[in-house]
Amino acid sequence: MSDNIDLDNESQITLTRKIGANVSDVFSAWTDPALIEQWQVDEAEFDAVKGGEYRFVTYADEDDDADHEVTGEILDIVEDKRLVMSWVHRDEENDEELLFVLDITFRAIDDDNTEITLVERGLPHADPQTRIFSMEAWSSALEQLAEVMEEVLD
Repeated sequence: MSDNIDLDNESQITLTRKIGANVSDVFSAWTDPALIEQWQVDEAEFDAVKGGEYRFVTYADEDDDADHEVTGEILDIVEDKRLVMSWVHRDEENDEELLFVLDITFRAIDDDNTEITLVERGLPHADPQTRIFSMEAWSSALEQLAEVMEEVLD
């Protein structure tokens, strides 16, 4: 499993990762609510068609005041190849919506390995710390995905 992070510009982050699983399984992990709940969020709704909507909820832990909810629309979807989705998070504390686009490509390296490239595009991050937080969060999510895929295949 390799992890690659590119800082393309102030408003884009690109991560590339090799995952030891078939491309169809990796794609399903991004589009099937039951699988999404195994690695990314506590509660998922996902209508895997262009124009479909999704909703992800991560339950608050004891230090947080509220659950973390993300909603959006599927902007483009090509089975086992590409998933593009808007990503909208309402920041209740600052009373603002944070919006960006996730563009995820899936490439079969062979029958048992997939390269996934995740590009987050949107408004520039407010400061270097939020940019670093975003990079670390996506890197951690892809690590969780890789672990789940390995467990599923064992």
